[in-house]
Amino acid sequence: MERLKILVVDDESRMRKLVKDFLERDGFTVLEAGDGVEAMDVFYEHKDIALIILDVMMPKMDGWQVCREVRQISQVPIIMLTARTDERDELQGFDLGVDEYISKPFSPKILVARVEAILRRTNVLFSEESIDAGGIIIDKTAHLVKINNEPVELSYKEFELLTYFAENQGIALSREKILNNVWNYDYFGDARTIDTHVKKLRNKLGDKGDYIKTIWGMGYKFEVS
Repeated sequence: MERLKILVVDDESRMRKLVKDFLERDGFTVLEAGDGVEAMDVFYEHKDIALIILDVMMPKMDGWQVCREVRQISQVPIIMLTARTDERDELQGFDLGVDEYISKPFSPKILVARVEAILRRTNVLFSEESIDAGGIIIDKTAHLVKINNEPVELSYKEFELLTYFAENQGIALSREKILNNVWNYDYFGDARTIDTHVKKLRNKLGDKGDYIKTIWGMGYKFEVS
């Protein structure tokens, strides 16, 4: 799967590094800009940016100006970051076409979850209708899985779990990350539910269940042998 590009714009280098580290760990390519003018230079240079994370208060050109200029030529998703909690600011952001509005301080994990949710919603992330994962055919539109042309009966969550694994082949996934993405980031259940679903999923996939590797003390990795 091609790594999607995220542009992170913030005049605080520590904040950019924090966000960059979490996004790269999640499989994204991160471009950086320290002010609004630099952000527009990067944006014009890279035509395939999938999403912009944009701070409001910046030198030279603030986040509102950047958003206005971007919206003149592109509908790329934008997440605005701000230390201010003024409702008028938030409303202004949505009027300008901001997709998400997050106040500082924030959880980087929640930010990543919001990024993935927006990209899914805008059909940028994992937009393929069908996936072939080592002979496991996943038809996302029909919600159907086949192996050797034979359908495999999966529950809704088993299907979602298998799809998530297949879309993240070769990436080590913690139980927390799986919960965040398959059960949604605000799920407060027991992480052991993942182990139960993985066990059932392996059994239903037969020999191909071996693609789901256990990473002891962490979680799982889907790897086609």
